[in-house]
Amino acid sequence: MPVQNNIHISVIIPVFNQERFIGRCIRSILNQSMDQKDYEIIVIDDCSTDNTLSVIKKFLEEIILVKQPQNKGLPSALNAGIKKAKGRFIIRLDSDDYVHFEYLNILSLFMKMNSHVDAVSCDYLEVDDKEEIIERHSYEEKPIGCGVMFRIEQLIEIGLYNEDQLWNEERELMDRFLKKFGVSHLQFPLYRYRQHDKNMTKNDEMMDKYNVKRLKNT
Repeated sequence: MPVQNNIHISVIIPVFNQERFIGRCIRSILNQSMDQKDYEIIVIDDCSTDNTLSVIKKFLEEIILVKQPQNKGLPSALNAGIKKAKGRFIIRLDSDDYVHFEYLNILSLFMKMNSHVDAVSCDYLEVDDKEEIIERHSYEEKPIGCGVMFRIEQLIEIGLYNEDQLWNEERELMDRFLKKFGVSHLQFPLYRYRQHDKNMTKNDEMMDKYNVKRLKNT
């Protein structure tokens, strides 16, 4: 998996049936303060059955689209994106969320100026369907799967996401990451975590089931 120095950041966006939100998500990452030649946007469609793909196709000149051959779940989609990545840094953006226009600039600048740093996280704003702010959260106090920038070689070293961990995949990844590496933290609320009726995190039964699975493997 060669890394090309001209692309600093690979933004990984996995998506499944998010026709309502994927356009807003992509526009937010296209509208960054960084020059677009310095980062790439990899959208992985996990066999959506709604109009998600039609929305994505409107952005084909500015993104890289990866189509999964079959629906394999979120960890597999994330890994497919990382394996396609050319950037030095990897950052995830969920398809129903969006970000501040300084999201990539601030996190990547911190990583570039601190070569000893393995990864960096930012705070986030929890928002509703109308993008009204519900609450601000510290990543350190209430971590989520996004808002963390990694060095690609370290993700490769720990084996990427566990594709059997269909829920709580970010916590299982971080369990393994923190055994070898550290995560710095910036108190900038750069990520927007949208709450709506179809959030995966609202499926308490599956969250609990895969949290037990994660803890058994820790």
